[in-house]
Amino acid sequence: MPRTAASTLVSPVPRAADSDRRRTSASVVLRSVLEHGPVARSTIARLTGLSPASVTEHCARLAGLGLIREDAAPRRSGGVGRPHVPVDLDGERFVVGGVHVAVPYTTVALLDLRGRVVAERRLRHEGTDPGRVFDRAAGAFAALLAGVPDRRPLGVGVAVGGWVDRETGTVVEHGLLGWREVPVRDLLGARTGLPVHVDGHARALVHGERMFGRAGGSRSVLHLFVGNVVDAAFATNDEVHHGPRSAAGAIAHLPVPGGDEPCACGRSGCLQAELSERTLCRRARAAGVGDGMNPMRVVAAAAAGDTMARRLLRERARATGRAVGLLLDVLNPETVVVTEVGVIHFEDCLGALRDAAGDSRAATVLPTSFPDSVLAVAGGSVMLDVLFRDPLSASPEVI
Repeated sequence: MPRTAASTLVSPVPRAADSDRRRTSASVVLRSVLEHGPVARSTIARLTGLSPASVTEHCARLAGLGLIREDAAPRRSGGVGRPHVPVDLDGERFVVGGVHVAVPYTTVALLDLRGRVVAERRLRHEGTDPGRVFDRAAGAFAALLAGVPDRRPLGVGVAVGGWVDRETGTVVEHGLLGWREVPVRDLLGARTGLPVHVDGHARALVHGERMFGRAGGSRSVLHLFVGNVVDAAFATNDEVHHGPRSAAGAIAHLPVPGGDEPCACGRSGCLQAELSERTLCRRARAAGVGDGMNPMRVVAAAAAGDTMARRLLRERARATGRAVGLLLDVLNPETVVVTEVGVIHFEDCLGALRDAAGDSRAATVLPTSFPDSVLAVAGGSVMLDVLFRDPLSASPEVI
């Protein structure tokens, strides 16, 4: 039968649109399994609004990729009807790499699909030449993989402080490391042969908190990272704000009320100058608490009963709280997560931070969900965010 004029004018939905729809739906299904698994396919359909047939198709595809598997024990709903066979993430087949570059050292780790650390190694810098740093990171990553021969790597996430361009995988500027326009994705990708994704550590931890931590389900999240580098990230409705060339979150020179610490910019009282771990350690040495550059020695002294060490940590927490108060006023997030050593280890530091932030919002301010593995989770969360947003392309077995 010859085609009619009408049939020549009606074209099918573009294949690119079909592909986008499949990827989006696969992401929704995989995130539902992450949040609720083990979970029945019928429950996924109800939670996501996808049709049962579509959920079944996507579960089959994700199972074929090795990302999910059927739970061993079928379950009955109310004891009647056909038993449901729940699905859950397959936590035994794959890992992702997590690399976090801090000022004094690099953390290299393997994480499973639920963001749990499988193995971890810390490498103190032998100079900060980027090539050398990522040579050593790649070597440590290979050694960790050798220890889990039954796991396959899906890729590597890298989290770094400073100004990080997520789209190009480049550290645009990191003053404390002396880095400028460092092509991290290319450097580590060439050394591992795997997909590499790079982001700032505050943004990476927003992803981690939303996927695996206390901020899951929050409509808006602010994360404040307080280390040698001090920066922030803000997410609404599962989207992190990046700004032009991913420059959002640079708060190092935000003025701290009452601050007087000299800053390299020529002013005094800038947030990073006041709160950096270098400043904490210098003040601790001046007060006779420890003699090094490791803030964990201040924490250990405080835990052992050193009142001066505890006082220094509380003062730092209060200053952090004042910064949180300013950010609360500007952004008004539903949840604030703070990564800071005193707040992680001591309730009175968390209390001091909340008091300084303002009593009316105290309950919204939480410490990191990953007190024992925050840097490893930061690196791994970069890759896991990519995986859960687009599981079909992130897997090496995608067809």
